[in-house]
Amino acid sequence: MDFEKTALSTPQKDNNSTEILIVLISVVVVAALVLGLVFGLSKDKNKDKSNNKNDDDDVEIVDSYNNTDELIEKYKVMNPTTVNPGIEKNIQNRLLTGFENWNRGFKAWKKWGNILYTNESIYNVHGCRLTLAHYQQAMDISLQQANITMGDFHNMLITDNFCAIHYDFLTNGRKSRVMEFVRFKDYGETLGTRVSEGWGSTKDDSYNGLTYFQGDDEKRVQEEQIFNVKNYRIPSDETDLKKKYPIKYTTENDDDDILNIILEGFDAWNAGIDNYIDFVDKYYDPNANSSSLDERDRNLTLYKEEMKDLFNKYEIKKKYFDNILIRENWAALHYRYTRENKTDTKEDIYVGDRMQFLKFEKKGDDLKIVNSWIQ
Repeated sequence: MDFEKTALSTPQKDNNSTEILIVLISVVVVAALVLGLVFGLSKDKNKDKSNNKNDDDDVEIVDSYNNTDELIEKYKVMNPTTVNPGIEKNIQNRLLTGFENWNRGFKAWKKWGNILYTNESIYNVHGCRLTLAHYQQAMDISLQQANITMGDFHNMLITDNFCAIHYDFLTNGRKSRVMEFVRFKDYGETLGTRVSEGWGSTKDDSYNGLTYFQGDDEKRVQEEQIFNVKNYRIPSDETDLKKKYPIKYTTENDDDDILNIILEGFDAWNAGIDNYIDFVDKYYDPNANSSSLDERDRNLTLYKEEMKDLFNKYEIKKKYFDNILIRENWAALHYRYTRENKTDTKEDIYVGDRMQFLKFEKKGDDLKIVNSWIQ
């Protein structure tokens, strides 16, 4: 859908066991910023009862559904959208509370994890599937290496039991940005709203290092997921784009026109560069601003040239969506793709995922994309 040269064309590198340990020191710091960092995370209670008890005794955390107005003044949402009463309001509070407890320090972060997560919660961190206990091990390493502080939200889209967020954080004073998608579940009045599964950032060079923490079951499920994406065949004779490009986790979205543009963009991409350039000319505002999370802005002229180079080197197929969340004039996408190198046939087919936020506006009678960020 968007300015994807850097995001889609970066080769994946393999690490041996020695390299893994070296890489972890640098990459797990980044991994800490996803899911567990935002909401908090605790060790397996059965494995660390005494430590958890000590932490609970001497640290104060925020845990209330009634302080949303106060927290949203502290952690601004730069591009706010409507949040409906019920579970959506609970999710909004959990996000803001997670930022507050994280910034109170490591002990508060651990204690908050006991409230927001269950032992069945799963974290897909930079594409790597981890259990609660295994992810905690990675977090312990990362927090010894860096001072991490949460900042403001660029976006917080909440639809039904899903949210998509795009936010700032500071690592030793250096500002960066990250995206996440999270599925919540309402466990009732006693346990409240908790995380069922989350996807923090997308598969990148951190992936191989993080597999060091996986258990056998997580590795097996991960391999099955990669196999399914790699072997998924787009039905070429299907004319209904909603069926041609399915959404794994559906939600109640605001605008079918926006959804149809997103699906048309997928179809145009997979039909080749000429079709995709026609789509860009039709649906992007001439002054559209777009950037990857390295904040490198691109105008449409530069984007088209980059896409031509990309299509010359790679065969990239966008397969299907995990999510499309649409609220008012904003959309958040999480999708799966495969990439084959046309110039190096020995390179394996790469399986990856991407996250993206799009802003739409009416321009006369037409609906146009005016802003985009991709990870």
